[in-house]
Amino acid sequence: MASCIDVQGLSLEFPLYHGHARSLKKRVLASVTGRMGEDSRHRVVVQALRDVSFSLRSGERLGLVGGNGAGKTTLLRSLAGIYEPVAGHIRIEGSVNALLDQSLGMNPELTGRENIRLRGLVHGLGPAAIARLEEDVREFADLGDFLELPARTYSAGMLIRLAFALATAIRPQVLLMDEWLLAGDANFMERARARVDDLVRSVEIMVLSSHAVHILRTWCTRIIWLDQGRIRADGDVTEVLEAYLGRKLLPMTAATF
Repeated sequence: MASCIDVQGLSLEFPLYHGHARSLKKRVLASVTGRMGEDSRHRVVVQALRDVSFSLRSGERLGLVGGNGAGKTTLLRSLAGIYEPVAGHIRIEGSVNALLDQSLGMNPELTGRENIRLRGLVHGLGPAAIARLEEDVREFADLGDFLELPARTYSAGMLIRLAFALATAIRPQVLLMDEWLLAGDANFMERARARVDDLVRSVEIMVLSSHAVHILRTWCTRIIWLDQGRIRADGDVTEVLEAYLGRKLLPMTAATF
């Protein structure tokens, strides 16, 4: 069966549990952000996503843009099943890999090797596939003897290398990616460039949140602009980016990131 994502009428709210005081409710609900409301239990809530609908089919690469707090990461986490919608529905066909946080799924008390095996088990891999995963991650992350030590002993750079190697070693049908994957020092990203590009091109569907215009233009076939939890524009990459940025974009040159 071909992969697909179908999102219809998705809404998500976060209760402000400290907001029960009547005076605080009045102040918050009187704000002009347009993001506050009150749920059925009379709690003050932040409306993180509001009536979001879109569909993706095999071959589509969707980029998410918007200011901080627009709902990009919240939407990715909803697609990954981390957040439960208060309204609407999400349907995803195909295996999913969510690269949303470098520490997501990482147990700091386990060794690097144990974390690799754990990730393989979570993805339903057998012993032979897990052995190949270990070798691939070991070679790319280049952690040496630290692979046998608890992840909590790693430096920030070592954690990123392990998380990156794990994230890019497993090839899903549907890839959900926040731009943390594109972070790192110049030497590391130079080595990682081909690996990321190969991962992106191997998946059937990708949803990427990024502020990097050149990456969005290189990888994406479609852009959704989120604004205060709603879809403000959905369509052609160049057209939506120009509307979001408020300026014309120069023609694309060689793709780099």
